[in-house]
Amino acid sequence: MANTVEEIKRPINEEMKLFEQKFYESMQSKVPLLDKVTRFIVTTKGKQMRPMFVFLCAKLVGDVNEKTYRGASMIELIHTATLVHDDVVDESFKRRNFFSINALWKNKIAVLVGDYLLSKSVLLSTDHKDYDLLGVISRTIREMSEGELLQLEKARKLDITEEVYYEIIRQKTATLIAACCEIGVLSNNADEVLAKKMMDFGTYTGMAFQIKDDLFDYLTSNVIGKPVGIDIKEQKMTLPLIHTLKIANEKDRKYYFNTIKRYNNDQKRVKELINFVKSSGGLEYAITIMKDFQQKAIDILNEFPDSEAKKSLRIMLDYVIERKF
Repeated sequence: MANTVEEIKRPINEEMKLFEQKFYESMQSKVPLLDKVTRFIVTTKGKQMRPMFVFLCAKLVGDVNEKTYRGASMIELIHTATLVHDDVVDESFKRRNFFSINALWKNKIAVLVGDYLLSKSVLLSTDHKDYDLLGVISRTIREMSEGELLQLEKARKLDITEEVYYEIIRQKTATLIAACCEIGVLSNNADEVLAKKMMDFGTYTGMAFQIKDDLFDYLTSNVIGKPVGIDIKEQKMTLPLIHTLKIANEKDRKYYFNTIKRYNNDQKRVKELINFVKSSGGLEYAITIMKDFQQKAIDILNEFPDSEAKKSLRIMLDYVIERKF
């Protein structure tokens, strides 16, 4: 896995090193407490897949420039802000094996830090008059919020259809990856047609990524540290489950729907439901859909001439659906 990320990074190694410094600078403020928190954020960062998308898409059509760095920083600011806010909403005290911001500094500070990071992403674009990028990130913030609220609303009633599920994951996950790819080419003055094409590429990639994430809930050799069946316990309706309930007979549907609604903390019932999803072909169905999204992204990528950046994006597409965590 580490080797794969290194391979993806190869054409943008120097850019990623310089980006770390620029990203830290983009978060700085005159408030000592804020600087202490942002320093912590930088030291506990993840793989930074999203900035990689920005740089690789920029290199697909030209060179990485100052606007590309700003775009990548905007994306990472939004991404970090949503993680900070998510940990508050989910009452989660761990993030990537470190304590979360809300665990260390309490909810109030975590919410305000998240707000500060979002405002910084907007200011970064307006300060440099990158109004095209501002349009992309404003839309992205709106869609991500709508996706979260749509999921919460539907989770209460548990009436998620396949179409609604796609809309939720498009807004919650795929929209940010779509923004990375669109911003990458916009930093090289792409026209509307190319910008839309790369936005679609990012959307398809993000959809495949999220379906893969949802499949982890059913794998006993789950190495992402997420307990098997956690989505069911949290009453999250994901694709394998939605499809299984749709094709089940009335008796099974009622029984398993009841498991999700009333017995979602009953270990035996949850395990029974996981086995039912597996034996009904729920996982195979989700894998087929995931591969369809991946293929749509590959088709767009194939329209571009061969380059190191294209090769890395192709590896990234395989990594998205083959990753083990």
